[in-house]
Amino acid sequence: MLKNYLLTAWRNLTRSKLFSGINLFGLAIGLGCFLLIALYVLDELSYDRWNTNADRIYRVTLDARWGGADLHMAQASDIMGPVMKKEFTGVEEFTRIYNYAGTRFIHKGSQFLPETGGAYVDSTFFNVFTLPAVDGNPKEALTEPHSVVLTASFAKKYFGTPMVAGRTLEMRGDKGIVPYKIGAVIKDIPANSHFHYDFLLAMSGLDYPWNQPGNMNFFTYVLLKKGADPNTVAKNFDPYFEKYVLPALKSFNIANIEQWHKSGNSLRYFFQPLADIHLQSHRIEELEPNGNAQYVYIFAIVAIFILLIACVNFMNLTTARSAGRAKEVGIRKVLGTSRRELMRQFLIESIALVTVSLLLAIGLAALGLPLFNALSGKHIAIKNLFSPTLLILIAVLPLIVGLFAGSYPAFFLSAFRPIEVLKGKLKTGRGGERLRSVLVVFQFTTSIVLIIGTLAVYRQLNYIRNRDLGFNRQQVLIVDGTDALGKQIQTFKREVLAMPEVATGTITSYLPVNHAGRNVNNVFKGPVENAENAFNTQWWCVDYDYLQTMGMKLVAGRNYSADRPTDSSAVIVNETVAALLGPGDPIGKFIYRADNKDSLVAHRIIGVVKNFNYESMHQPVGPLIMHVLWPDHSAVAFRVGSAHLAQTLARIRNSWAAMNPGTPFNYRFMDQAFNEMYKADEQVGTIALVFAALALIIGCMGIFGLAAFIAERRTREIGIRKVLGASTTGILGLLSKEFTRLVVISFVIATPLGGWAMHRWLQDFAYRTNLPWYIFALAGLATFLIALLTVSFQSLKAAMTNPVRALRAE
Repeated sequence: MLKNYLLTAWRNLTRSKLFSGINLFGLAIGLGCFLLIALYVLDELSYDRWNTNADRIYRVTLDARWGGADLHMAQASDIMGPVMKKEFTGVEEFTRIYNYAGTRFIHKGSQFLPETGGAYVDSTFFNVFTLPAVDGNPKEALTEPHSVVLTASFAKKYFGTPMVAGRTLEMRGDKGIVPYKIGAVIKDIPANSHFHYDFLLAMSGLDYPWNQPGNMNFFTYVLLKKGADPNTVAKNFDPYFEKYVLPALKSFNIANIEQWHKSGNSLRYFFQPLADIHLQSHRIEELEPNGNAQYVYIFAIVAIFILLIACVNFMNLTTARSAGRAKEVGIRKVLGTSRRELMRQFLIESIALVTVSLLLAIGLAALGLPLFNALSGKHIAIKNLFSPTLLILIAVLPLIVGLFAGSYPAFFLSAFRPIEVLKGKLKTGRGGERLRSVLVVFQFTTSIVLIIGTLAVYRQLNYIRNRDLGFNRQQVLIVDGTDALGKQIQTFKREVLAMPEVATGTITSYLPVNHAGRNVNNVFKGPVENAENAFNTQWWCVDYDYLQTMGMKLVAGRNYSADRPTDSSAVIVNETVAALLGPGDPIGKFIYRADNKDSLVAHRIIGVVKNFNYESMHQPVGPLIMHVLWPDHSAVAFRVGSAHLAQTLARIRNSWAAMNPGTPFNYRFMDQAFNEMYKADEQVGTIALVFAALALIIGCMGIFGLAAFIAERRTREIGIRKVLGASTTGILGLLSKEFTRLVVISFVIATPLGGWAMHRWLQDFAYRTNLPWYIFALAGLATFLIALLTVSFQSLKAAMTNPVRALRAE
């Protein structure tokens, strides 16, 4: 019997190749999109779960309110890790990451290559994280100073082989060339990790007293004991605060944690599950830009809607061809076939068709995966299509989609009355018409919402590109790794500034773009170190030419001047800091900062710079203070002319090579670095555009099917109208009117839905555009025109049919 069902299904497929092809291809596109988005969602949800003990690993994070500003930090107190291991019941192990290894110049052949992919970690790092060894024993590799663990690809880069444990790697620093012993080589850190490093340095090699409970320099992770409740372990945070942090704040005259909170400030530590970091964490100075759970939910919903649209197409196209199978159903019923058997046959045909479409979809997904990776910034391999989770999904999809998409056609076709069918009097009923109209409205509502979303995303991105950021990012060349120049850095700057194409230059790595210097400090409004005076701020090391090079504007006071020796201790603040200082002119006021001896040092304010976005526009502009007392030589930025840029770069490169032979010239442009801050948002916009287009194409296939159905059902009516003198244009308008009504209904439904969804999305930006009416109008008009063209093809075909053929059966 099954063989007979499949044979009948094959005959019906080959009998009408156009409709069968549309049905197969429409389903394949929908299923292919579903599989690609499923790969994306599964990849996002898999972050950090490769760790054997992922369910027991937590990061210690900090929420604080300090000086009227809220802080959400990914770092924890310097001593938090060792104290937790010693005093917190339930903590099995800890490890810390110090993410500021800077640029490392590593010897290879005759030159030193700049590398930034390193960090300092505790020797216990590999007791917490599961990073398999290629050579050596990682758990014992970082116990001594000047020891390092490399990833396999990094080891191959420098030695040609990963089997290099026990050998040395030379790094050039401020104190000359230092040999580092390679303790072990590990496999490359998986792509689905919230941190990625090429080399890990021993924490014991840091020449700095990490014993300040009030400093937040480390990303601290703990491995809880099996069965330990994180909420129970977290109850130790308040005693920790009173025992270690409050004594460090003795000048605040705070006796206990309750009094601390009553002062208007707060400081609370939390356990953040490792698996939540990538999607749920957007704290200050994350190790890497994280994903966004909101986007994962959006894409999951889009995948389901696209799949539903494809199923709707199947229903419409199958019922559109119902007349072609009406006599078959009538004859089968006359010969004694029950309705149950007919339904079984149609459902099996549906499942078989979905299976064929799924095979095509897998091929389409495999072909489209490289493009999808390029759009999404992912590195998903084709083999992931056959991962256990996706294989289960692929196995059940034909059954679920086949039953869902084939259920209505099965009920519809099996309900035909044999006498009426054999007489040629097929009646479908208004209920079926209403259902098909509802399905088409659903399709185009989804398409219009996706188009509205795409237009809103691109409008926000355009707003970001054109908004006055408070600085000029155009034509700024950033040369990284300039600390390799040592004392020659000022000479390098002077030589480059002597070039006629170079206007200004500044020596600093503190720039308002990604991968730039950042430093958060506690400062005080008055000479008394107490909670009322304290606030937290960015503290940037700049030189005298910083504001001019960055194109920043002063709203009060003056810029730094090398002719005024007292400016070395002066500061320039942004408007946010000026507001925190209270009413009145901030120029001439003092702010106070603790030095290494915990004494307060006064810094006079000489200028107020207009607020500029030094972080993404997802965050509001926070407090920022600039000073020139401590130089930063990690990078140099030059404002260059647009003419003869290639020649200018060549001359700067030659100047670099003359002063620093053997070290590559590493540069980037500020506008490119700025765009990286919004790379994830741009990727979402592009992906949304692609899937909106695909949803619209699939929707047009559905409306094509409905147009075919209506044209077929009204064949005799069209013939009579033509005999009575109706024009082709009139009949075309008659057949298109119904679809125009459906698109208008879809637009009415989609407009508030799309507006609400994009309003919610825009709330994630501190600085955002609005949603003008023409975005909705464009989405509706585009959908209407595409739908009209689709319908017109089938309607024109029906309108131009010879009326003699249409009325022959009468």
